[in-house]
Amino acid sequence: MPTKIKLKRRPKSQTRSPFFLILLILLWSLAMGWGLATITSAQTIPTEEIGTVDVVPDRYQLGQELYLENCASCHIGIPPAVLPTQTWQRVLQDSQHYGVTIKPLVDPARLIVWQYLQVFSRSQLKDEEEIPYRISESRYFKALHPQVKIPRPLELSSCAGCHTGVNEYNFRTLSPEWQ
Repeated sequence: MPTKIKLKRRPKSQTRSPFFLILLILLWSLAMGWGLATITSAQTIPTEEIGTVDVVPDRYQLGQELYLENCASCHIGIPPAVLPTQTWQRVLQDSQHYGVTIKPLVDPARLIVWQYLQVFSRSQLKDEEEIPYRISESRYFKALHPQVKIPRPLELSSCAGCHTGVNEYNFRTLSPEWQ
């Protein structure tokens, strides 16, 4: 005959409540979050200080400077995210720049600018659409400007109507009517 084993029950005063467990998990999560933030030296950069569309790490700043020096001397500098990577590649290699013959960049400046543009632009979907050569044809430009009535024809000077800081390559500052 099997013997019955009696299990002892803890007195009600010794049982742990779910509240204690939730509190323990919350404290552990806060400690881990604080520790990870300290370890990685996470910093937030106020958007007023950024100016450009993307924060550019030090290793790409020379590329951005060369891009602006060579391209923004004739027209406003367009943020790389507005056009796909394939368009920028074509623009860098083409001496016929939108109807004007220009002297293309030569290496090493061309490679440095290309690295900057390649990192901060987006790839075009393969075989799904034609590579845009104009901003007005770019789905990225359209995605960045939802519900904005774009003037036709779109000209680079049109950007200054909404983005008051374009001359400083600042596309975050908007005119009061768009804020």
